Amino acid sequence: MPAPTPSAPTPPASAPSDPGFLTIVGAEKRFGASTVLGGVDLAVAGGEFVSLLGPSGCGKTTLLRIVAGLVAADRGRVVLDGRDVTRTPPHRRDVGVVFQNYALFPHLTVAENVAFGLKAKGHPRAEIPAVVARFLDLVQMAPFADRRAQALSGGQQQRVAVARALAVRPKLLLLDEPFSALDRKLREAMQIDLKRLLRELGITALFVTHDQDEALTMSDRIAVMNRGAIEQLADPVTLYRRPATAFALGFVGLSSRLHGTVREEGDGVLRVETALGTVRAPGRFRPGSPVLLGVRPERIRIGADGPNAIEATLVEVAFQGARAHLFFAGPDGERALLAEAPEIPAGARPGARLRLSWAIEDTLVFPAEPAQRDAA
Repeated sequence: MPAPTPSAPTPPASAPSDPGFLTIVGAEKRFGASTVLGGVDLAVAGGEFVSLLGPSGCGKTTLLRIVAGLVAADRGRVVLDGRDVTRTPPHRRDVGVVFQNYALFPHLTVAENVAFGLKAKGHPRAEIPAVVARFLDLVQMAPFADRRAQALSGGQQQRVAVARALAVRPKLLLLDEPFSALDRKLREAMQIDLKRLLRELGITALFVTHDQDEALTMSDRIAVMNRGAIEQLADPVTLYRRPATAFALGFVGLSSRLHGTVREEGDGVLRVETALGTVRAPGRFRPGSPVLLGVRPERIRIGADGPNAIEATLVEVAFQGARAHLFFAGPDGERALLAEAPEIPAGARPGARLRLSWAIEDTLVFPAEPAQRDAA
């Protein structure tokens, strides 16, 4: 998956209106002998779009379903807009949910699907047609109002599902990988449209995805989850440029990764010995500490000198239109280093030895995991 340009995502223009609009405190959940959530805390501000990002089985969907009231937590509390809803039934939480499988009524028309929730909530019947028309227009589905849901494409059905969820103006919108079944072009269009709609309507959203690009594109903040816990909660730029853990580095964006041992530390700069040479990194570790170093591909310069400069063997070149990715071999012959360039450099052929360099401040450093210590 292509790494995002770190300057593309931007944090919210203004401070959140209510930092405790949705508060999850100590959420725990076990299924049999398996711990899915190990005591998760999360606060979402009013009007904020927060993504739960992580691999399958990390607990993100379970956490979303606990907020929706579809799964009961073993321990912990859920507070929404100042009201403890931990034991409140789903239909009384004022929460909208959009699922991956759309969950539309196939025998009803598009307009009838959107009207269904309004009727269930007791909205004045005389006003329902105007509300339905407004939200179908917002998702660009007004021309299909009289068409049955089963006759729509996947992308059209998902737009209707979004319109139905938004029409009742929920306090909170929950989305469980709603775009994963769509093709890339349609998925990207839906991401931008939904982000715009939520901002216009001022609706708070909690979004589950395993797609890092999707999370970086849409979110005000991202909670990176791993093994039932949140490893980092940050805005997209901070998460990409300064991941707090080695897991966040590996899961969000592409990176070069080198194992090494700290030989010297002075004035906050480490000298780390790796199998490809000496690398300098910002940080404070004791000499002898095994560490993992990371560098984002767009920070590496090809054929140039710098504070960190090594030579490596080019293994593969991947041309991607607006940029090229160059993969270099590590000490074991496997791909370990990745550089990015606007075009394929001259002489960049598999087997070539090229010089790579990057700035000290662009080197990310983490404690080595036990398995990594053996390899360092």
